[in-house]
Amino acid sequence: MGKTLVAFFSASGVTAQKAQEIAEATGADLYEIKPAERYTAADLDWTNKQSRSSQEMENDACRPAIAGSPVDMHAYDTVFVGFPIWWYVEPRIIDTFLEAYDFSGKTMIPFATSGSSGIGGAEKRMRGICPAATWNPGKLLNGIDAGTWAAAQQ
Repeated sequence: MGKTLVAFFSASGVTAQKAQEIAEATGADLYEIKPAERYTAADLDWTNKQSRSSQEMENDACRPAIAGSPVDMHAYDTVFVGFPIWWYVEPRIIDTFLEAYDFSGKTMIPFATSGSSGIGGAEKRMRGICPAATWNPGKLLNGIDAGTWAAAQQ
């Protein structure tokens, strides 16, 4: 088995906690997908149609910039990709991440956190962005032991 990466975006820390649990259970490296421009509480106000997150999710072509150094994706065979569900799909910064690398032949495993939405819409979109990857079914990790679930994926 090759090397595993847990790449995640977390707006409030909930997804970060699940990513940490997965990395610990699988011995994976951890990579935080950080926005170049940090989100404020006002930016994340989904009830305000003028908030940054609302505007990004309204625009399917939006690709927020990622801060920090890129990851050496050639070193990994399996990539867990984690995010909160926004508007029934992954945040646009996840699309930025997916489009930045060649995932051909890699095993991709999405995981998400959400107050009420499922992961199905995000899985469909992400498969469309990276069709040459092998996609395992994703999992919404609310109330689930992320480490036990992740270990069963390998």
